[in-house]
Amino acid sequence: MKTQLELAREGIITEAMKEAAVYDDVSPEFIREGIAKGQIVIYGNPNRKARVVGIGKGLKTKVNASIGTSPDIVDIDMEIKKAQTAEKYGADTLMELSTGGDLTRIRKQVLDSISLTVGTVPLYQAAIETDKKKGSVVHMEADFLFDVIEQQAEEGIGFMAIHCGINLITLERLKKQGYRYGGLVSRGGSFLTAWMNHNKKENPLYEQIDRLIDIMKKHDVILSLGNGLRAGAIHDSTDRAQIQELIINSEIAEYAQSKGVQIIVEGPGHIPIDEIEANVLIQKRLSNNAPFYMLGPITTDVAPGYDHISSAIGAALSSCYGADFICYVTPPEHLALPGPDDVREGVMAARIAAHVGDMVKLKDKAKNLDLKMGIARRDLDWNTQYETAITKERAQEIRNSRPPMDEDTCTMCGSLCSLKGVMKYYEQDLKKSRKRSATTAAF
Repeated sequence: MKTQLELAREGIITEAMKEAAVYDDVSPEFIREGIAKGQIVIYGNPNRKARVVGIGKGLKTKVNASIGTSPDIVDIDMEIKKAQTAEKYGADTLMELSTGGDLTRIRKQVLDSISLTVGTVPLYQAAIETDKKKGSVVHMEADFLFDVIEQQAEEGIGFMAIHCGINLITLERLKKQGYRYGGLVSRGGSFLTAWMNHNKKENPLYEQIDRLIDIMKKHDVILSLGNGLRAGAIHDSTDRAQIQELIINSEIAEYAQSKGVQIIVEGPGHIPIDEIEANVLIQKRLSNNAPFYMLGPITTDVAPGYDHISSAIGAALSSCYGADFICYVTPPEHLALPGPDDVREGVMAARIAAHVGDMVKLKDKAKNLDLKMGIARRDLDWNTQYETAITKERAQEIRNSRPPMDEDTCTMCGSLCSLKGVMKYYEQDLKKSRKRSATTAAF
């Protein structure tokens, strides 16, 4: 079987490419060309039918929602509801990241409950099952890890976050650096770091990269190169360890693409806003514009309970500077396992952020939605406002909970509605089209 990348390089437009093109309102040839260049990825695993979206250059910024059990809370029904909530409110993909309970059973039930492309971190299952059987992740065998990767690929997983970039070089760089204010916050990164230090061996995911690539290629799974040394605190952002891992990941990305495997490069999680543009630029330069997956990013460390807002700020800037894929953050981040309502809030915050970024990145293609909303508000056309809103359901909930006396208005202003008052005198003047360019000053 040939992968989507191999077919794209041969000039073949597949049904999956056509589906991705419809989703983004671009031509199938645009998708094919982007895939061939390694700048767009799409779902290709034949083992499961899933909704296909394109992630990459020239496309709308996509949003991922992550769910999963923890050792403390194992509720399969809740995880299924969270997955369905993510799909209902517009997530483009889902990551199933369970770490408690029967991991295979949970994953399969989630896969059966939604149509989204689903991603995983196979290392979690390999490490957790090793810990249960042998007492510690440090006793994990490389063969078992690769068996888990193969198993999940056979189940129809669309993309896998694999921590190949944590190797002896990056760990030595971290040690020489001499500090990490936020510690190591990547769960996968911590598993591998412990394993490598205990066994005094190279990371098998790096050392046996061809074995990994063979599995990815066999099932056309997108290889998402994990950021195991990402900053978990603002003051660790863009440090030497993070950049060293990015260099390794970019080299692996180039190699995997040469073998016909689609790749994504993952980015950091905590970044002050003045470093976001630099992070996107460095990744794009080093990886030849490979799709960039930002984990948030969270832009301040002092907002627990509202990290979805901090993350939305970072995601909007990341998108505007060229990031292609963002992972949502929910309000309980750093505090607790999220529930279905938290998933809804996280998805909506991330979707708003993605759109804000796309207004810069894709210009009028994204801005036209805001133009439609502006006109609908001017004309007090509430139905069009609801239909145009990313947040349609929430908008209707709020207005219906406090109905106005005059159905044309809302209870913020009521009879003092500025739009209603002004339009009596200027309706014909204000309904003309704009003739000057967006950069021309109004005189």
